[in-house]
Amino acid sequence: MKKLIGPFTQIIPLTGLPLKGMLNDEQLHIIINGGVLTEDGIILAVDNFETLRKNYTSAQVEEITGDHVLLPGFVDCHTHICFAGSRAKDYAMRNAGKSYLEIAASGGGIWDSVTQTRAATEAELSNLLTKRIARHLAEGLTTIEVKSGYGLSATEELKQLRAIQQAADKTHAHIIPTCLAAHIKPKDFDGAESEYLKHLLNDLLPKIKQQGLTNRVDIFIEQSAFNTSDALFYLSKARQIGFEATVHADQFTTGGTEVAVKARAASADHLEASGDYEIKLLANSDTVAVTLPGASLGLGMGYAPARKLLDAGACLAIASDWNPGSAPMGDLLMQASVMAASEKLNTAEVFAGLTFRAAQALKLNDRGILIKGKLADMQAYPCKDYREILYQQGKLKPVRVWTSENND
Repeated sequence: MKKLIGPFTQIIPLTGLPLKGMLNDEQLHIIINGGVLTEDGIILAVDNFETLRKNYTSAQVEEITGDHVLLPGFVDCHTHICFAGSRAKDYAMRNAGKSYLEIAASGGGIWDSVTQTRAATEAELSNLLTKRIARHLAEGLTTIEVKSGYGLSATEELKQLRAIQQAADKTHAHIIPTCLAAHIKPKDFDGAESEYLKHLLNDLLPKIKQQGLTNRVDIFIEQSAFNTSDALFYLSKARQIGFEATVHADQFTTGGTEVAVKARAASADHLEASGDYEIKLLANSDTVAVTLPGASLGLGMGYAPARKLLDAGACLAIASDWNPGSAPMGDLLMQASVMAASEKLNTAEVFAGLTFRAAQALKLNDRGILIKGKLADMQAYPCKDYREILYQQGKLKPVRVWTSENND
């Protein structure tokens, strides 16, 4: 059945914008007193509300009263929200001046989350994840990538991925799972990093493929994780099995971006350490540059060079990195708003980075823009000027969120 939703004071459909490079706010198309016509979760038309009501008299009308600005639903293309436990102790130690290695030596770090996640049952993990997804969805996140990576054994990674699958069945949000078994080499694995990656290729990825748990893999390239040559080997072999790739790249040191581009990864994520060479590589490739301001805020580090990436012509996405260690906040709109002030990103660039450009990082071209044929994933903010959304730095939240899963 056709449904007409509106009228909205402003609709910002994000149509007509390029996938790569800098934008300006004058490029934003604004529909005044607009409406959206949908059927079976798909957009049929976006136009003036009264025009649509006149042309589609049989459509069910969902009337919106008061001032509201409509945007596409946000896409969070990088999260670690399938975990158990807390790392509040790590955060306090880091703020007190302790280093990453000192925190790890005291029992903290990624391995602490691995220990707590392994101790949780599949049902407990799924329930925890379901609650985090619900919060994200209420804040306008209609597509959410969720990584494993706190299991770090074939058995425990499969448990995490099944928990993600179960949570996906309980929500109207779109959940995109990613296998991050190559997060770090687990302490209880007897062998080198290269041997652990071969173990994943031989003993885990075929089972994931067989069980249909995900078609995406990720790897953390860093001095404390995996080196560039081992990572390139892993990604090339994973691709042969049928997996798409994304990469944790250039968080503390460079090297990861080059691997991501060579491996034709969908995205290179973090990029805080990226320099001119890495920026040029990304700008001249189809690999999306994903900046994670939540990690910069959580670690007290500088942001990825978002402005330079856009000016060079890269496709820039913005994601939350919501995780128990370095980015526990998980408030994507707040993070993007604050980074925008520091990196001088205009409203069009931020909105693009949270919607259709973030969808590109997941190789999804059916969302992130409000136009005929796309998914009816949308969010409405209680204001009459779209500029209020970033101006209030995350304190203004959507009052209504629609996804194609519940918009029929």
